Amino acid sequence: MNKIAVIGAGTMGNGIAHVFAQNGYRVNLIDISQESLDKGIATIRKNLDRLLAKEKITETVKENTLGNITTFTQLEIGVKEADLVVEAATENLEVKLNIFRELDTICDANSILATNTSSISITQIAAVTKRPEKVIGMHFMNPVPIMKLVEIIRGYNTSDSVTEQIMALSKALGKTPTEVNDYPGFVANRILMPMLNEAIETLYNGVAGVEEIDTVMKLGMAHPMGPLQLADFIGLDVCLSILNVMYDGFKNPKYAPCPLLVNMVTAGKLGIKTGEGFYDYSESKKAEKVSKQFV
Repeated sequence: MNKIAVIGAGTMGNGIAHVFAQNGYRVNLIDISQESLDKGIATIRKNLDRLLAKEKITETVKENTLGNITTFTQLEIGVKEADLVVEAATENLEVKLNIFRELDTICDANSILATNTSSISITQIAAVTKRPEKVIGMHFMNPVPIMKLVEIIRGYNTSDSVTEQIMALSKALGKTPTEVNDYPGFVANRILMPMLNEAIETLYNGVAGVEEIDTVMKLGMAHPMGPLQLADFIGLDVCLSILNVMYDGFKNPKYAPCPLLVNMVTAGKLGIKTGEGFYDYSESKKAEKVSKQFV
């Protein structure tokens, strides 16, 4: 595989493009918004500058990485002749199904179609294509340039050959691929999201405050980030979406999202991306100030 197309220039998409490009692959980064593409490239440049300052890469690596990325606003042109297409659009089932329907008609017959979904069924996504054996989940972790894990999720019809190619490709990126089966939330979020939801329930029930909950988990469980801070970092809307996928998929009440989480998302308080969640980020991107509604 030499040519990679990445759909979506947001947090995950630009991170995925960055990692492929830094490892010598030609990357077409695609988004319907030129503004999003410009922001994505700016983020990649900033992250490369950070690596350069830490002497983890050279100036040549930085320039080559940026030179390996070409941006597109037209899907059909961007995926032309791509060996692998990685979809990293919003975590919404209908959006993803529509993208894969279109990809199936415009991509080369040999192109592998991967999704970075964190919870949605690979089998369901593959079912809208005529190449289900070539559809696979490739779930990178955030921040992509730093985190080593890639969950490789086989759909019901994903072929052994495609799985082996994607496992090998992930290793070539310096990642640690872990193969999992296609169930709602896979492994990472099936375990992580109920923990975050329980932390929100703990706050909702008045057991302890925001800082206290995060302190217990950081100092008592050696977590690098408290669960409420982590939920803000992920995006409360993303957390809600994943919980809803698991709740719908398993019909088990333990996955039902906390009413506080639902209300916060409805109110537009989504965490770092909106400047407020469980913490107030208006002055700093660090979780140093608890949101006034929880003080």
